[in-house]
Amino acid sequence: MLWLGHKKRAFFLSWRIISILVLAAAFPVSVFATCRDQPPDGEIIANPNRPTVSNPADITQYGVLETEYGYTRTWPGGNNHQNDIAGLFKFAVACDFELRWDTDDFINQYTNGITENGVGDQMIGGQYRYHHQSKNLPALAVQYEIKLPVASLSKNLGTGKVDHDISFLMASKDIGKYHFDFNAGYLLAGRAFANGYDKNFNLALAFSHPLKKSFGITGEFSGETQLNPQTPAFASTLWAITYKTSQRLIFDAGYDVGLTSGSPGKQFLVGVTYSIADIYGKFRHPQTNPRVATNF
Repeated sequence: MLWLGHKKRAFFLSWRIISILVLAAAFPVSVFATCRDQPPDGEIIANPNRPTVSNPADITQYGVLETEYGYTRTWPGGNNHQNDIAGLFKFAVACDFELRWDTDDFINQYTNGITENGVGDQMIGGQYRYHHQSKNLPALAVQYEIKLPVASLSKNLGTGKVDHDISFLMASKDIGKYHFDFNAGYLLAGRAFANGYDKNFNLALAFSHPLKKSFGITGEFSGETQLNPQTPAFASTLWAITYKTSQRLIFDAGYDVGLTSGSPGKQFLVGVTYSIADIYGKFRHPQTNPRVATNF
């Protein structure tokens, strides 16, 4: 009964948050503004967060709705494995503020001979960019997301508790043809069978560089401090290839492997980023001398 009470509170909390986000998206306070990152002459440029752990400090272009989806196969050790299909929806409701919805649509988990299937947890939040990239300083942003615990606790697909994920330092900088993203964050994870939160810090540094034609390479080093006795500190590295079919459609495939014991395991991932539409395009004023950003 206690668990049902948590689920009911999470349900009402999720609908309150969703309602606030929908109202914010439907009633933008700066819909007629000219922003530095609005699509010039209707040109939409995707801003992928995947496949890395770190996210760029620069948000999606103003007024643009963008989605990312991917498949991840994880081998934590032994014969155990897990398959995930997860996505991200992003909408730049203001010049420097982006609404975010992380959705874990399907989990297939095989642990010690037992197979479980179900929906994963959802996360809703936003990202605020408080400094645009300049000659001497990177783009800077902060991000907050809250977890809506819809994944099954009985199937061990989730904790059934609310989490708070705060990225208090996000920095992005272009140096020559290299692009760098650095994130420092703090997680408060609700304990599955007790009150209170487990807490840890996380760090990630990623770089990307264009290769021939439409291909690019991405590398990352990331790690976390100990969350609890069952989740020790670890470090891992990811390497991926990206392929840009157009400015608004980018595919990726990569491999993540632990550098220390305690990592989530080996991971193969493949996915896509697509900028769906410029929602505000027909309302805003024409832009002159736009600043065109790039992901590489």
